[in-house]
Amino acid sequence: METSKTIYELHEEHKTWINKLLFYKDELSIMANRLAEVATKNTSNEVRSAIDHFQNLLVIQNEQIDILNHDIESHESFLEGAISKNAANIEYEKFSDHKKHRESIAIFEKIFKDLREELIDFLSKWM
Repeated sequence: METSKTIYELHEEHKTWINKLLFYKDELSIMANRLAEVATKNTSNEVRSAIDHFQNLLVIQNEQIDILNHDIESHESFLEGAISKNAANIEYEKFSDHKKHRESIAIFEKIFKDLREELIDFLSKWM
């Protein structure tokens, strides 16, 4: 059975996710800076290869954040359209839960956590 929520519940989830994604964006920047530090101190092929690998993963995660933000903004636009059509009764209207978005965020967070742990291991070895 599909869950339904009010527009306010959906909007609050959107705001939470956007704030989380902003945090992850900042964290990616910090990770990139740490990699740059290691790159200046270590020029071996082994380290250079690992740095390139992590930099590519950071780019991918940055792109995923942009995609997730776009999806959330699109859903917000849909909700704004619903308000325009039925402003008087919007607080009583129920919408399908955005399960797809929730799952996408959860998957992103799992991958991000794994990347962070892998990067911390690498940095602790080479800093």
